Amino acid sequence: MEIFDTHAHLLDNAFDEDREALIASLAEAGVKLVMEACTDLGYLEKLLPFLDAHPMIYGAAGLHPEELSGLELSDLDGVEVALSHPKVKAIGEIGLDYYWPENPEKKVQKAFFDAQLSLAEAHDLPVIIHDREAHGDTVDILRARKGRVRGVMHCFSGSWETAKECLDMGFYLGFGGALTFKNARKNVEVAAKAPLDRLLVETDCPYMAPVPFRGKRNDPTMTRFVLQKLAELRAMDEETLAAALFENGKRLFGI
Repeated sequence: MEIFDTHAHLLDNAFDEDREALIASLAEAGVKLVMEACTDLGYLEKLLPFLDAHPMIYGAAGLHPEELSGLELSDLDGVEVALSHPKVKAIGEIGLDYYWPENPEKKVQKAFFDAQLSLAEAHDLPVIIHDREAHGDTVDILRARKGRVRGVMHCFSGSWETAKECLDMGFYLGFGGALTFKNARKNVEVAAKAPLDRLLVETDCPYMAPVPFRGKRNDPTMTRFVLQKLAELRAMDEETLAAALFENGKRLFGI
């Protein structure tokens, strides 16, 4: 089986004690490709050497909406420089997060989101979208660029109606550990109904570990449990599904 974990944070401090051992074990677990998603400027400094050291890992450069405090739009110059690296295949993780009251103001988040979408257009790269409690504004901003930006709605949690609009704009839908949770409803419906050629599987590790590991540290080897759930929902053979999703990820990210 070939698995592509299309959203991971292996540079997170949670992996400091065993990062290299974990990466060495991924191929045996069927994980053949990983997309490492950047979150902040400090992360960006570590990203490029990390990609150089690991052939199976590709990267996305961008600033997460929770990590914008104290920054200026000129700080995106560092993101743009990283885009010249041959293994940086996307801009992300970018978007809007209205969940935590201490997050940067909405107008700040929107300004950085819009500026990073402009980078995606200029460099013809897909985007990895973070959307938490901000479906309306996220879709409005993407709708204004319909046909000019492409990418994936990471950890998709919206309704089928929102999913249809995202699909109509050319976006893929990423599903992770939340799909296996007992209280999963909307994402389960979408995962079962969306076109196969627009689905991706991801972990968002070290966060959002799937059942039966919920609450523990997530890692790319656990992508298998998300695949199992998705195969069940779509009444598909797991290996056939994994192969289709692997190709979806390679197609989106130009690998």
